[in-house]
Amino acid sequence: MTTAGRASFIPSPSLRVLGTLTGAYRYLFAGSRVAPLLSRPDPVRRTGFERRCAVTELQPVAADVVHVTLAAADGEELARWQPGAHIDVTLASGRQRQYSLCGDPHDRHTYRIAVRRIDDGGGGSREIHETLAVGDEITVRGPRNALRLVSAPSYLFVAGGIGITPILPMVKTCHRRGVPWRLLYLGRSRTTMPFLDDLAGLDTGTVEVHADDEHGTASLESVLASADAGAAAYLCGPPGLMDSARRGLGEINPSASVHMERFAPPPVIDGRPFEARLERSGTSVDVADDESALAAIRREVPGVPYSCRQGFCGTCRTRVLAGSVDHRDRILSDDERADTMLICVSRAAHDRLVLDL
Repeated sequence: MTTAGRASFIPSPSLRVLGTLTGAYRYLFAGSRVAPLLSRPDPVRRTGFERRCAVTELQPVAADVVHVTLAAADGEELARWQPGAHIDVTLASGRQRQYSLCGDPHDRHTYRIAVRRIDDGGGGSREIHETLAVGDEITVRGPRNALRLVSAPSYLFVAGGIGITPILPMVKTCHRRGVPWRLLYLGRSRTTMPFLDDLAGLDTGTVEVHADDEHGTASLESVLASADAGAAAYLCGPPGLMDSARRGLGEINPSASVHMERFAPPPVIDGRPFEARLERSGTSVDVADDESALAAIRREVPGVPYSCRQGFCGTCRTRVLAGSVDHRDRILSDDERADTMLICVSRAAHDRLVLDL
């Protein structure tokens, strides 16, 4: 790990192929003991946890990335947060999405998020880019933190594209504390990578920017090997990047603690095909062995709500009318699992489920 010194932007042309950072990815989050309780459709409430917030600024910060600043609609202070936290946003359409906070944790008056436009996504990012305006009010729930910055003698950060959003407050915190840190920031091109100017102003660590159009796609071996023993490694980006980095750290630097968040749902493991009968819709859908029930059901009922697609938030919770469920979520209690499931990750235990959809 690099010791304190002048921050520099190192192109790292020697990095080899890891996997192309193509397309845009929506930010998703990892779970924690507290996050599940606060992510349910009817979450455990506390004063100030859900707020109406007004949009005070919309600023483009990279190609197809807009920086959104929010303030409490009533003018009061917002809840405290720590680096790695995110908020749940409910848009005017009713779509619910999660975005990491990328501003200053000491600022009690604004929340800042960055949203990359995803044309072939579920519509949340398009709604923000196309219809959200200064002065609009939206509902914000949180903040919640499943990616806390742990205490460590040094840090290695790896961010892919919009994955810089939860990493940026962490890097700035390490900068203020004078703790040794190193950041590898990867993207398709510099024009697609937000907050490069923010990073250029840091002078207590090392920032390496690797743009595919300048140096080709990248691998991480040399970066992972450079982490000090006992370092905390934080990874955020596309699934291919995260999985490769996690495996690489385990092989090259097993003493480093790994903390990561994903941008996409995990692949279906040991899935089996089944039929989902949608009782209210009067139709049935076939769920393949390698797809989620949510994906299959949305082909027939596009308006089925979802958010995290990883079994954390509870947005897609659905009543089960008949059939046995292979529960793969992280939040439902045993009592709740008796008649409900999260269709983003859970599946039929046998050949058929009847759902209240």
